[in-house]
Amino acid sequence: MDHETHRSIEEAVLEILRNANMEEMTEYKVRTLAADRLGIDLSPPDRKRFVRSIVESFLTSHKEDPSDSAETPLEDQQQVEDPAADEEEEEAEEEEDDRRRRRGPKEYDDEGDLIVCRLSNKRRVTVQDFRGKTLVSIREYYEKEGKQLPTSKGISLTVEQWEAFAKAIPAIEDAIKKIVGSD
Repeated sequence: MDHETHRSIEEAVLEILRNANMEEMTEYKVRTLAADRLGIDLSPPDRKRFVRSIVESFLTSHKEDPSDSAETPLEDQQQVEDPAADEEEEEAEEEEDDRRRRRGPKEYDDEGDLIVCRLSNKRRVTVQDFRGKTLVSIREYYEKEGKQLPTSKGISLTVEQWEAFAKAIPAIEDAIKKIVGSD
């Protein structure tokens, strides 16, 4: 994530926390409200961790200075082990993930890379941030211990390379039509 995205997520989460009824607020609700407010997906693992770190920092600072909030702090709710509430929140997250999968291409792998499409059972197109650069990867995967892992077979394109390729797609489609049409 770039610095501007980090900053806007942090501002939105903190504003939500400051105005929240802490007896009813959960991390999942904070993340959902922030995602709606910002119009971005906060369910990838890296973004979930980032939101969690903001919430934890907020809770820590308010635990030290309880005069900041007239409400019951969120940490009290989190410290009380309520399996039913935890299960309810997990079910809500699973439902959100299911809706997202049905709705469109917002699917992420274990590393937080966006899976744009699955070309086959073992090939997929992903968009990822690698060492500060956005890459479009078309790669083969293998399964190990229940996880899909990338192989070295494939190609990763920078945004500039992808744009050049995307401009060439009409010419590629025309060439395919000519070859298929001549069969």
